[in-house]
Amino acid sequence: MTSARQLAEADFPTRWGHFRIRGFELGSESGVALVMGSLDAASPLVRIHSQCLTGDVFGSLRCDCRQQLEMALAMIASAGAGVLIYEQQEGRGIGLMAKLQAYELQDSGLDTVEANQQLGFKADHREFALPAAILTALGVKQVRLLSNNPDKIAALERAGIRVVERVPCEVEPHSRSENYLKTKKEKLGHLLTGR
Repeated sequence: MTSARQLAEADFPTRWGHFRIRGFELGSESGVALVMGSLDAASPLVRIHSQCLTGDVFGSLRCDCRQQLEMALAMIASAGAGVLIYEQQEGRGIGLMAKLQAYELQDSGLDTVEANQQLGFKADHREFALPAAILTALGVKQVRLLSNNPDKIAALERAGIRVVERVPCEVEPHSRSENYLKTKKEKLGHLLTGR
């Protein structure tokens, strides 16, 4: 596996607690790791979060991204140690403008997978090589992964990082995100209960 190169590191206080923010690059991809506490623990809590401008920044109710991001930061802070990796993979890797075009198709009745496919994309373009390379650069060999996505587990395992536990990252659904979550479970295999 190719190594991620660390480009920056700084103090990063947040409303959830005190982190260090570390910037990484792997080929043309870049992302950050918010690291709290010591990662020498046997299996730190880790969240891989893909950028979602509409949810993370603007609080869109079409998805659960912002709620998952905030839940992950709170859980890492509660544990006292862990890593949140934030990668620039907007719209499951299709990019912001294509994601907005997919929204337009969803407004006419398609689900998220159908909309991506209508635009000529796979249901999910992400491969999670950067997060695995970041964890390797941080010296993390095994994790408790905060995720509902089995593809993230498989990607880490393929990269030689052992996932000793999958910690659910489920938030209370909103009426506007219910179909989105149902599609994630039924068409993408996300491990969600109660849908």
